[in-house]
Amino acid sequence: MNDLVAFLWEMLALGVLAWWGWSAVGPVWLKAVAAVGVPGAAATLWGLFAAPKARFKVPMVAVLAVKALVFGAATLALAGLGHGTWAVVFGGVAAVNTALVTVFRRSASYAR
Repeated sequence: MNDLVAFLWEMLALGVLAWWGWSAVGPVWLKAVAAVGVPGAAATLWGLFAAPKARFKVPMVAVLAVKALVFGAATLALAGLGHGTWAVVFGGVAAVNTALVTVFRRSASYAR
């Protein structure tokens, strides 16, 4: 169940980053670039370092740093869009779920 929540929260983070990018000040082409580029960069970073089947195996501290960066950016984006309460909820769920998933995955790897 925690893995499902983690996946949904990751997708929600990308959606929030796209929304924030589209809300950028400037011409439509700049909004489109930000709406695609910001979540694209976040997804690339996640896929390279934080995904369960990441391209590069890095220490857990680096995985958690990438997750904190992506979820933190989405939390700040929500706050910047004027949704402070949702930002607190989003950030809180992201933090708790990330902690639970990390603990469960580590305990599962030690059980082998």
